[in-house]
Amino acid sequence: MAFDWTDGIVLGVILLIFLAIGLYYRFTGERQKTLNEYFLGSKNASCIPVAFSLMASFMSAVTLLGVSSENYRYGTQFAMINLAYIIGTPYVAFLCLPVFFKYLSMRFNGAVSLVASICFSLQMVLYLSVVLYTPALALAAVTQLPLAISILCVGLCCTVYSACGGMKAVLLTDLLQSLLMYTAVLGVVIKGVAEAGSFSEIWRVADEGHRIEFFKLVVSFGVNSFTWKYFHPISTSGDLRVRNTVWSLLIGGFFIYVSLYGVNQAQVQRLLSTGSLKQGQMALFLQWPILTTLSITTCFSGLAIYYHYRDCDPLRDGRMEKPDQLLPLFVQETMSWVPGLLGLFVAGIFSGTLSTISSGINSLAAVTVHDYIQTVLVLKEERASLVSTIITLGYGMVCIGLAYLIQFMPGGVLQASFTIFGVVGGPLFGLFTLGMWVPFANSKGAMTGLLVSLALCLWIGLGGTQVLPPELPVSTDGCSNSTMNSSSISFTSDEPPPTYPPVSIDNFGDVLNYIYSMSNMWYACLGTCLSFFIGCIVSICTLYWEHPSVDPKLFSPPVAWLYKRFHGTGSIGVPVDEDEPNNGPDSAILLLKHGPMSDHA
Repeated sequence: MAFDWTDGIVLGVILLIFLAIGLYYRFTGERQKTLNEYFLGSKNASCIPVAFSLMASFMSAVTLLGVSSENYRYGTQFAMINLAYIIGTPYVAFLCLPVFFKYLSMRFNGAVSLVASICFSLQMVLYLSVVLYTPALALAAVTQLPLAISILCVGLCCTVYSACGGMKAVLLTDLLQSLLMYTAVLGVVIKGVAEAGSFSEIWRVADEGHRIEFFKLVVSFGVNSFTWKYFHPISTSGDLRVRNTVWSLLIGGFFIYVSLYGVNQAQVQRLLSTGSLKQGQMALFLQWPILTTLSITTCFSGLAIYYHYRDCDPLRDGRMEKPDQLLPLFVQETMSWVPGLLGLFVAGIFSGTLSTISSGINSLAAVTVHDYIQTVLVLKEERASLVSTIITLGYGMVCIGLAYLIQFMPGGVLQASFTIFGVVGGPLFGLFTLGMWVPFANSKGAMTGLLVSLALCLWIGLGGTQVLPPELPVSTDGCSNSTMNSSSISFTSDEPPPTYPPVSIDNFGDVLNYIYSMSNMWYACLGTCLSFFIGCIVSICTLYWEHPSVDPKLFSPPVAWLYKRFHGTGSIGVPVDEDEPNNGPDSAILLLKHGPMSDHA
């Protein structure tokens, strides 16, 4: 069955509810007339909605469609990224969050803060465009609605309610949208288990199809490496090019996670809305099991879909155009007989998009007002709030326009999102790491490290989008009236899956091909290291000592404790750029002029 009028009513009602929430907060309370209410929800948000909002801002429709497709095409190795979340959560909670208020302009100078703001804006606009494009794929798979109209409808809806309701509307709708995302994914899992008869049967079929692998360990980065697949070692050629390994998911996933939750405006803004350090830390720890549960469930949904299509791959059979349409196609073909259920599923996909875009454009407006406009113009609170609303609408329009271009990018939406997180988020995380952990770092080193690492990562990321990893084999032997049977690939459990070709470095072109073939999971790690080490080297080369100038509160707690122990409680002697006064714009990450986060509301 196709998308019918009952599904349309369900989807329309849910979208209207989200819009009504934004209008409600626009005309109640302080009516979004102050920046404190518009951007931070008056700093009285409770931990539970903030925790769900943190998860919803990260787990978008890109995750629902991309991760399920990832497990179907490449196996379960991606699920190991959840180990990185275990390490990253306490790092952000105890080492990053305590020092993140108006950070960069206080630690370095206004120029560094401004460049970081521009980098963040670039990252979010690009990512939100990918997020906005994703549900259009779902609609195209289940309805006759054109891609352009789908993008326009979703973009206008989330832009309007974000602009009207501010942070309070974003937090409440994120909570509701998170529940819808869970509903959509759990529905797929329940249907898959009911079809197979048990979880173990889905697991058995996935294992026979070489989809089960968790401990793929690249032991060396050369030509002759081996991996552990599942619990059994197998031989393969593995290096930095391998799409997902324990190392890339654990190390690379850590850098991606921390760059998102530790130095990303959209996430930190939610943590600040709790009003205190302890409440922010509690919200961060609460979101971890919420995030991991949804991630693992989405991974298993990919296996359930593989069980259904194990003998007839729908992409090869011509029933869909892009791999990311796999999840909505499965729902349409197996669950649409229940009136309104397909509409509820599409609403769950839309919810992932709405939550992420509302969070993103709200944070983009915050950066624009504090880091750009208020450094030039002095605005009253009510006027600044009105300007923020207009800017939110403007960013929404920009993202809608760029979403039309995402369809021409090679690879899936998950690959595109991790590439954006890495090439921009990695250098930004390196900048903050430099400021928090290296007392002698100065503005010249910070600026040089950020710009050089950003340029190199953009170069590698743009070139790397042309290199796609090999997929696991699929079959069309069970398709009826298929014209693709002659080109299908089937195998037994004793046959190894496809591997990467051996490395051959004979000329500069081979070097570039190897770099471009590097897994995008390493981009954030590479950007962080480049920004950090280049910043250290340049800072040392431009080092000169003056009177004490840096507040220990601007360092990570362990570094601050050491310097207080050896230098007393006052500011400490570090390099000072006398020609670059510390009076620049607010940080790209933390906006309000309140100083370091305290334990009290």
